[in-house]
Amino acid sequence: MSGIEDVALRAGVSKATVSRALSGRGYVSSITRHKVENAASELGYVVSSNASSLVTGRTNNVGVIIPVINQWFFGSIIEGVERALIDRGYDLMLYNLTKDIDARSRVFEYFLVRKRVDAIIAVTLEISPDEASSLVALGKPIAGIGGPLAGIPTLSIDDIAAARLATEHLIALGHTNIMHVGGDAAELMDFHVHSKRLQGFMDALSAAGLPFSDESYVATHFDIPGGYAAGKQILGDPRRRPTAIFAAADEVAIGVILAARELGISVPDDLSVIGIDNHPLADLFGLTSIAQNPAKQGEQAVDLVIRQLETAGWTPPSIHTTVPAQLVMRSSTSAPRSGAQR
Repeated sequence: MSGIEDVALRAGVSKATVSRALSGRGYVSSITRHKVENAASELGYVVSSNASSLVTGRTNNVGVIIPVINQWFFGSIIEGVERALIDRGYDLMLYNLTKDIDARSRVFEYFLVRKRVDAIIAVTLEISPDEASSLVALGKPIAGIGGPLAGIPTLSIDDIAAARLATEHLIALGHTNIMHVGGDAAELMDFHVHSKRLQGFMDALSAAGLPFSDESYVATHFDIPGGYAAGKQILGDPRRRPTAIFAAADEVAIGVILAARELGISVPDDLSVIGIDNHPLADLFGLTSIAQNPAKQGEQAVDLVIRQLETAGWTPPSIHTTVPAQLVMRSSTSAPRSGAQR
């Protein structure tokens, strides 16, 4: 069976260079890395994870704690995290953290404590102070995606600012009769995303001197069926029909557009629609949106924890960092028809 010495001899490099090239830790030029990988492949050499762990004291695993797996936003974060980890020579261990107290306790008090991971990324989790303390007490590099977590470097878009930007876009086009379709506050989404996006909507109306009332907001589930149901509810009554809708997520916005099509309402001639996410389906529906690249956020979180692991003395700021969100204009928004405002 071939060993690391054989790979080094075949590639014409040192054993230390082979170790760096195949582990992903430490600098190796791309040319040298390819030579080593080719030599290892030709010889059928595979790095022993157990042997590597004995030498380095690491598992080469990064734990990702996430509340939802089967939604686009969270799936995109996982894709970004996994892609960045593979590039660095690490594996991903996924923990689906529900709101069940016993299940949460097992993750924080058992699985993570067993030292199966070298670092932890917490995705959109508004954890309790005790849970946050448990994470910090592990003494492992940690990063979060979402709102602020005490003592942990986190990153996310500014939900209030994103919602305000979306609403201001509609106002700039000349709309004054605008409704917001957002998440149900009873769902208690972590970091209060629903309430923050509603607040951004209200702030934009207030700054423009436009009124806000109970009729200005409809709550629904954060998905296409939820947006469709809300769209049928709003648009089915001509007396309360707005000229523009700001949906708190692109999937909700797409549901609204589908409802409008079914009712014979033209988008954007009769109704302008804007969302937040820049979902992959946004292009298909011509949806104007506020882009918040979740895969990129996943990559940035990986960079935070791997730099802590591999750069001696480097400590990340234990603060929340706001990542940019941009307006992406498509065909679902336009100025209202003359005389359409009420």
